[in-house]
Formats: sequence, C-alpha cells, structure tokens
Amino acid sequence: MNFLLKRELLPVVNIALPIGISFFTFQAISYIVDVYRGETDASNNFVNVALYISFFPQLIAGPIVKYRDINKQIENRSVFPKDVSDGFKRFIYGLGKKVLIANTLGLCVDTIYAYNITVIDCKTAWIGALAYTFQIYYDFSGYSDMAIGLGKMFGFKILENFEHPYLSQSISEFWRRWHISLGSWFREYVYIPLGGNRKGKVRTYINLIIVFFLTGLWHGADLSFILWGLYHGFFTILERIGLKKVLDRTKIIPTIYTFFVVNIGWVLFRANDTWTGLRYIARMMPWRHRDIQFIETWNYMDRKTVFVFACAVIGMGFINRFAPKRVKDLWSGSVVEAVYCILVLILCLAAIASDTYNPFIYFQF
Repeated sequence: MNFLLKRELLPVVNIALPIGISFFTFQAISYIVDVYRGETDASNNFVNVALYISFFPQLIAGPIVKYRDINKQIENRSVFPKDVSDGFKRFIYGLGKKVLIANTLGLCVDTIYAYNITVIDCKTAWIGALAYTFQIYYDFSGYSDMAIGLGKMFGFKILENFEHPYLSQSISEFWRRWHISLGSWFREYVYIPLGGNRKGKVRTYINLIIVFFLTGLWHGADLSFILWGLYHGFFTILERIGLKKVLDRTKIIPTIYTFFVVNIGWVLFRANDTWTGLRYIARMMPWRHRDIQFIETWNYMDRKTVFVFACAVIGMGFINRFAPKRVKDLWSGSVVEAVYCILVLILCLAAIASDTYNPFIYFQF
C-alpha cells in the first residue's frame, strides 16, 4: 500500500522470523486439517507430534511432510545398514549439488546482479538469468536430497521433492515436478477445497489464480514474489485454454517453451525489487540497448564456472532420462559409485573449508 500510494501510510515493521517458519507451519496445518477431516488419527503422544513438526533433516527447507505419510514410521521403524548406506550416498549427492554447483554458479549470479542495470547487455543478462535458473534448482534440490538422505539414515522414508522439472513440457507439468511437496500441499488444502476444476471453467481459473497468488505470497510478502506466482498462474490458465494443445503437436518445442517461461520468471524471483527485475528482463531482449558498453565475460565467469555450467545442464535430468536402464543398474551400488561419492565428499569438504558462508536459498522462506 505504501508503494502504491507513494507515501508511508503504514509503518514497516522488521520482524525477525525463525528460519523455515513456513515449512513447519504448513506441516502443523496439515496435521490439524487431516485430523479434522478424519484422514488420520490424532496422536496421544506429544513427543511424536513434536518430532513430526520439528524433524531436523527437513525442518528448514522441506520437503513438506504430511503427518499421515510419516506417523507410522515415527511409531515403528527399523534402520538397516543398506538404508544408512543409501542415505549417506544421497546426502553426498545433495551436498555436491549445493557446494560444487549451486555455490559456484551463485558467485556468477551475484556478480552480474551487483552491476548497475544500465550497463548489463543482452548476453550478460541471459548468462545471469540462466546461471540463477540452475543455481536455485541445484541449491534447493540439493537440500531436498540431503534431507531425504538423512531421513533414510534414521529409518524415515521422505517423499521426493523434485523430478527433473526443467525437462517439463508445460508449466502445469513443471509444478508437478518442482517443489512437489508444496504443490501437493496447495492442491490438497487450497485448490480442491475451493472446488478444484469441478465447478466450471471460470471457477477453475479463479481457483488457480488464488493458488498461485498464495504460492507467491508464501515465498515472501513482496510484490516480486506475488507477480512471480501470478505469472506462473497466467501461463497455467493459458495452457488450459488451448495453448497446451498447440504445444503438443511437437516434442521439443514444449520443453523449450517451458524452460524459457520458467527462466524469465526466476528473474523476478532473484531481483532485489520488482522494478529492477522488469528492467533486467528488458535487458534480455536482443533488440534493446545495442549501444551500451559490453561487459567482458571473464569479469563474472571463469573456466571453472563454464565447466560447472556444462555439468549443470547435463545433470538437470538428461542422464537419468536418456541413459539405458542397464547402465544405471550397473552404476547403482557399484565400487565406481562409491569411489565417486568419496571424491565428491572430499571436494565438498575442501570447498566448505575454503569458502565463505553461503546459505541455502530456501532458508529465507
């Protein structure tokens, strides 16, 4: 309201909130609603409920866990050596995503976004946007992998939170693959109670707008996050109206379209404020700002960053999707994989020891 009225009508209070507050709040809501609906029995053990809400592996940044998915594991679980081994490997993969890929790309992103927007050319803008697209994926999915791995080491099976989202062929599919637990939560506790798609097209579109508005607001009470949520809601509705049928005529175009839309959206997500984000997107347009002085690539990208960039592209799902099942079976549990995990762990420890503090992106939500 202050922004719209151009004056401080309401005082802005800076309140320090506990990290991860939205995650464990959603889990508490999930427990209360499921008990109210009769979908799960209320627990008579305070410690068990406290463990569910404050389960440390995924407490800070998810995945959001429903009580009915984990209550039996809390009451009765077993820990096997293979689970500990598999969990430790999963943890290392997640740590590698964060420390070796996300942090390296993060330095590139921070350098580009630190420039005055007036000196950023089209090439630099695109590199910064793409770098952040991969940074946030490897940062957040890396945390989820670490949480799932830690849970498995203690005998808990936590549901997957990512399924190669950047290979999606629509925005709707993207949200079924990205932050799966959040999408599932909003679908089950907001979208369906509002009527879902059972009350006609107009009501369905209104329900989608409400869900994506709240999805943006969940990330932060800031106009940029709200616009980011509504932006995804707009394309989701556009696909329902008829765009999806047009895209389905080809195989590769839908993936390119989805990645492009998501990539542009992440600019609003990363920019310091809405106006800067919109100006940054304008800088990505090739027919604009041809007369500005170009920034040398080496100012924000070295050989290590280029190599990590290439690894990020290859690792976003191409290997798992296109590698023969026989090859994946030979790799899983092999001596080669064990050696690989050891090397990744050593590199991560070395990087952590020599690097500065670099928190997970989703710690702030």
